[in-house]
Amino acid sequence: MGHFEIGTEDFLLDGAPFRILSGAIHYFRVHPDQWADRIHKARLMGLNTIETYVPWNEHSPEPGTFLTNGGLDLARFLDLVQAEGMQAIVRPGPYICAEWDNGGLPAWLFTDPSIGVRSSEPGFLAAVDGFLAGLLPIVVERQVSRGGPVILLQIENEYGAYGSDKAYLQHLVDFALNAGVDVPLFTCDQPFGSMIEDGSLPFLHKTGTFGSRTAERLAFLRERQPTGPLMCAEFWNGWFDNWGTHHHTTDAAASAAELDALLSAGASVNVYMFHGGTNFGFTNGANDKGIYEPTITSYDYDAPLSEDGYPTDKYFAFRDVIAKHFPVPEELPSRRRPAAEAGVAVTSAAGLLGSLDLLGGPRTLAGPAPTTEDAGQYRGFTLYSTEVDRGGVLTVAEVRDRAQFFLAGSPVGVLSRELGERAITIPSGGLLQVLVEDQGRVNYGRRIGEFKGLMAPVKLNGGELLDWDIQAVDVGKLGSLRAAATDLAADAGVPGPSVAFADFEVDEPADRYLRLDGWTKGNAFVNGFNLGRYWSRGPQRTLYVPGPLLQPGRNELAILELHGSTTRTVQFVAAPDLGPDEK
Repeated sequence: MGHFEIGTEDFLLDGAPFRILSGAIHYFRVHPDQWADRIHKARLMGLNTIETYVPWNEHSPEPGTFLTNGGLDLARFLDLVQAEGMQAIVRPGPYICAEWDNGGLPAWLFTDPSIGVRSSEPGFLAAVDGFLAGLLPIVVERQVSRGGPVILLQIENEYGAYGSDKAYLQHLVDFALNAGVDVPLFTCDQPFGSMIEDGSLPFLHKTGTFGSRTAERLAFLRERQPTGPLMCAEFWNGWFDNWGTHHHTTDAAASAAELDALLSAGASVNVYMFHGGTNFGFTNGANDKGIYEPTITSYDYDAPLSEDGYPTDKYFAFRDVIAKHFPVPEELPSRRRPAAEAGVAVTSAAGLLGSLDLLGGPRTLAGPAPTTEDAGQYRGFTLYSTEVDRGGVLTVAEVRDRAQFFLAGSPVGVLSRELGERAITIPSGGLLQVLVEDQGRVNYGRRIGEFKGLMAPVKLNGGELLDWDIQAVDVGKLGSLRAAATDLAADAGVPGPSVAFADFEVDEPADRYLRLDGWTKGNAFVNGFNLGRYWSRGPQRTLYVPGPLLQPGRNELAILELHGSTTRTVQFVAAPDLGPDEK
């Protein structure tokens, strides 16, 4: 059995100095059949450790559950890290940020308005205890002291940017220790102002998060922690993208120079991200610092290992830097292999509004407009319906996050949170239906935990609309729409909102990218798996299709198109297109 501790100058593994050369891989953003490949390529770059967050909301989609199947099998992921001869760092939060939906906090948690957020409020602590009770046994039995790979466990996550509740942090520490955690505990915060002190406790090891001005950041950290090894727990070598922006990139040589400065200073490092992966389904988060900005599906992050797991120029630049300081394996990973390209035409489609009975049942609620939480819906789409006796100006307090309005089945307009829109003209009376899309819950700042949907009061000509049917749109049942789908004309596009279907053949399953030129907005599914959101505004132009999702022979494609397309055809292409780089 091993032993890992924090010395006066170094991390110590079995008594010997150990420099942590870590890379971030989020197991929940990578198909589980590809975990071993990504971990192996991290070692080939010269890394000796893998770091991951743990998303509470994925493991616990409803109270009292802790799922560990498929892509949530953290135990298997950590075992693969160990099989590669590497160490592991686990960062369970419970808040993780990570540009992940709600920062990893379950949306169901906040249906009780008395529950606190990232604080020592008793209801929040009780829920956190339930999460940790499910998680920590997996980690504890894989600690280095028990022959496993885990050498460090993080307490909270950049908490100093949010609060300074020391009782909350102490509670997290006490629970971890009582659960049997014996590896060192640490915190990470940005080296600015009082964040380092606010986000930690005196006896916890403190680390910094930054991507530039290395000497200055390390000096700031050293002033607040006179002894112990220096570590950048998130070395930001890239960035994430929002819809409607450019694809963010950082210069490989400049990032490599900062990494060299870190290693030359004797610091340990966790490259964030080594491999970003994908926000499959509805898992992306959003920022709101005055303007709501949802994160795109790709989490490529301009990382050394691309979204589909191939080395970039940054990978080889980082490998060269690490080789200046430490031995690196002689083996080199391969560059991207070409894949077969093909066009596929959808052949049939079912209108969404006319197929709602196949996707769940509505609830009738009297009173002000309900939230999507009232429908038990915490991600994706929710449909509101009510009868209006006349036309006029309809106003909402706020829309979260994007609402399409239909009168008697015909579209009448869209309200967008991002644009601050709150009023729309309804031409006449009739059945009013509103399809509301949760575009991703805010993952940073004070709007974490907020409700989604049409925020009351919803008024027509100044009078509040009080009686609503509300229905969760269960995209897990989209396959049931295929029997109700009708054939599409060969020379026409696809109307929206609808779900279009196609079969396509695969000779050899391998990674592909789905390109949706001529389509507007929605989600795409391969063999029932939600690849994520697409949107013609960009920057992202392709959706990553992991090879393990495909099977030899027949495969099924389904496209939930919200507005309509100018074509029936999509393209499976060999390389990604994340849009123009930001210069």
